[in-house]
Amino acid sequence: MAEASHLPTGQAGQSAMTEDQELIRTAAKVTRDLNAPKPVIYWLDFLASAGLGYGALLGAILSPSSGLAILCGLVAVLALYRAGSFIHELTHVRRNTLPGFHFIWNLLFGVPMLIPSFMYEGIHSIHHRTKKYGTVDDPEYLPLALMKPWTVPLFVVVASLAPVALLFRYAILSPLSAVIPSLRRLVVERYSGLIINPEFRRKPPEGDLKRQWLACEIAASIWAISLLALVAAEIIPLRAFLIFLAVMSGSVVLNQIRTLVAHLWENDGQQMSVTGQYLDSVNVPPPGTLPALWAPVGLRYHALHHLLPGVPYHSLGEAHRRLAAAVPAESPYYRANHSSLWSLVWGLVRGSSERN
Repeated sequence: MAEASHLPTGQAGQSAMTEDQELIRTAAKVTRDLNAPKPVIYWLDFLASAGLGYGALLGAILSPSSGLAILCGLVAVLALYRAGSFIHELTHVRRNTLPGFHFIWNLLFGVPMLIPSFMYEGIHSIHHRTKKYGTVDDPEYLPLALMKPWTVPLFVVVASLAPVALLFRYAILSPLSAVIPSLRRLVVERYSGLIINPEFRRKPPEGDLKRQWLACEIAASIWAISLLALVAAEIIPLRAFLIFLAVMSGSVVLNQIRTLVAHLWENDGQQMSVTGQYLDSVNVPPPGTLPALWAPVGLRYHALHHLLPGVPYHSLGEAHRRLAAAVPAESPYYRANHSSLWSLVWGLVRGSSERN
């Protein structure tokens, strides 16, 4: 596997709008039969991940041994992180190709973990628009490689507070915003999306998304209020509640670390071609095995996903194998391939330090 090197900012800027039409044509040609999602795989994978995650969470809560509780907690973090990662698939797969999957995902994961799918649907699609990717209008992009080195650890540390922020958002802000219009505008614009760009402002939802948003938000608000009330009444032990928050926090932090290395974050705000987006994104393909844990549900092929956003997660490995066999050794396709999480983190920190 050819490992990519980070492009200097100037070089990235010069190639940002250069399109490799041969790569794009080849990618579309060799993966034409891989675009259909397989419902059985989606259902079995998600239900098994959620079942294992909640079972391990219960084990952590009920375990009399702190060592066993920690082990169960780690399993819960990994399994629930995988179950939660299906939110990415929900934004790309049409509902009629996976009947009931959106509803069940929200019922079993989105609402209980206070991350209903509307917080990503209508947001993530903007990240894939050629005229939006990497610009100030992209909700999922920060030029971390061009920012101060301390922004990298801060990016991860802030994520650990997500469970508390989500409880506040749904138990306090949701009901208050229902009767205070100015607060509702703020909640919709600033606190209703899984975003990392602080400049991004979300527009009010319309059509089907508006109805789905309302239903999920009401359910999440009722759950958040009920959970806090049950803890206050000592019906749910404080220890169990804190373990739940710790597992939530661990899953969010793991996702934030994965997000940290999903891109090279070297774009300075200009528009980029599809090829430019691909080269600013990251694949961590086999033979490494750990990416299956920290970048599950196809996220280890994040660059390939930007090249072929219509290919479902279970087919990205095959798409990678076909493309690697079809393109020449000098193809820019290989420049998005990296060997490990730590090499990416080190490259980001080093690059940020050198530029600042």
